[in-house]
Amino acid sequence: MSFGKMNTFIEILEIISPKDEEGFTRKDEKCLYKVRAYLEERHGSLKWANMTAYTKANAIFQIRKIPGFEIRPGMILRCDRGNFKVISAELIRSRYIELATEKIEPI
Repeated sequence: MSFGKMNTFIEILEIISPKDEEGFTRKDEKCLYKVRAYLEERHGSLKWANMTAYTKANAIFQIRKIPGFEIRPGMILRCDRGNFKVISAELIRSRYIELATEKIEPI
């Protein structure tokens, strides 16, 4: 993956639920990293045709591996095209991580 293709800036967010002094919980977002990524949205290619049978993903992000950090399903990616929920993360050639994501539509 060349550096020129990684032209989407993303934030990797984690949803946390802290409790206040009265015992109520609220949902907050914690920004873990800001990185560059390659974004490929769903289209009519053979790769996406094969994926439709087993996933509801509609975008794939590829980022460089961050040493000592694990991206888990459920984390949120934010970019200029909206928010995306991570469905799965796969290590590619021990240098890149491919993230299958689903776009989160605002309510």
